[in-house]
Amino acid sequence: MPGKVTIQSIALTTFRNYAEASLGFDGRHVVLTGDNGSGKTNLLEALSFLSPGRGLRRAVYADAAKQGTDRGFSIFTRLDGMDGEVEIGTGISANEAGARKVRINGTEAKSSDELLDHLRVLWLTPAMDGLFTGPASDRRRFLDRLVLSLDPAHGRRAADFEKAMKMRNKLLEERRQDGIWLSGIEQQMASLGVAMAMARSEMLGLLARLGGHGGTVGAFPVAGLALAGFLDDTEGSAAIDLEDRYRAMLEETRYRDQAAGRTLDGPHRTDLIVTHTAKNMDAARCSTGEQKALLTGLILAHARLTANMTGFAPILLLDEIAAHFDQARREALFDLIDDLGGQAFMTGTDSHLFDALGARAQYFTVSYGDVQTRS
Repeated sequence: MPGKVTIQSIALTTFRNYAEASLGFDGRHVVLTGDNGSGKTNLLEALSFLSPGRGLRRAVYADAAKQGTDRGFSIFTRLDGMDGEVEIGTGISANEAGARKVRINGTEAKSSDELLDHLRVLWLTPAMDGLFTGPASDRRRFLDRLVLSLDPAHGRRAADFEKAMKMRNKLLEERRQDGIWLSGIEQQMASLGVAMAMARSEMLGLLARLGGHGGTVGAFPVAGLALAGFLDDTEGSAAIDLEDRYRAMLEETRYRDQAAGRTLDGPHRTDLIVTHTAKNMDAARCSTGEQKALLTGLILAHARLTANMTGFAPILLLDEIAAHFDQARREALFDLIDDLGGQAFMTGTDSHLFDALGARAQYFTVSYGDVQTRS
């Protein structure tokens, strides 16, 4: 069994619709029920800030502060994490437009990547229901979050690649065909881009080797996963050979990219191809219900892989998770979540949808900025 990371408490100040809120948890799963718009997802968003990035809404940080205040916002948690008990605080000051600050045991972190030393957070929200039919950029962002939970360096590589690519684009736009300078930037892009591609490919390979989504066969359909759009035929190739290949590609396409105004080849063009294995059908052509089940199965599979690779089950944030499943599938879902060995936070408008969880969960009622324990 993997180790269990548990959120023990969370306190919010001027965050979304909460002036102040403080909740304590006992290590069980957490169910938050209430009307639409009452603040359930806001609590999950606060927990998603315990991971690098802009959270499950990808919000501009200033927008997360409660309207009508000028204090910014703060989130404070106590948890029993991968490195023992720890206190984590994060937020922004008033009128602050930059990155949010993170403090771990009272000491300011150099970057939010340090959060990955203490826990991994995965989420599934209704906004992700269009993942298979939406733009490739959404699937690429989803893919990179999956990789980041296994490989904490992936986010830095992606940011550095983006920075180098912008420098190349600027040089091409200004028609400064400085061969030495461009070659140096392209070599950096090749190193970072291939590392990103291989990390993505390795993660999909690990998921495939789990087999049957780690036990979800029979409850949720298995998704076939593949990458397309950049160095598609990399199997068996050495990283150094792929770097040389990509670097040469960048050099050969300078004038084309100059005319286009952007770099047309690279890991920023990758797409995640998802299929319904049993039906041999593209996920985009499946019914809405099948797409929801595919995505749920994929998240559960990745949660199990994260637990296997890190030795600790991730925190799961599952927004409106039970609304679209019948009773049998809800029961199977809750059993699979519980079997992961971690702590899950789930929301819904109808408390009866979570009856099958029984005593395995703590229950709270959310009512427009107020949260009460429900017996």
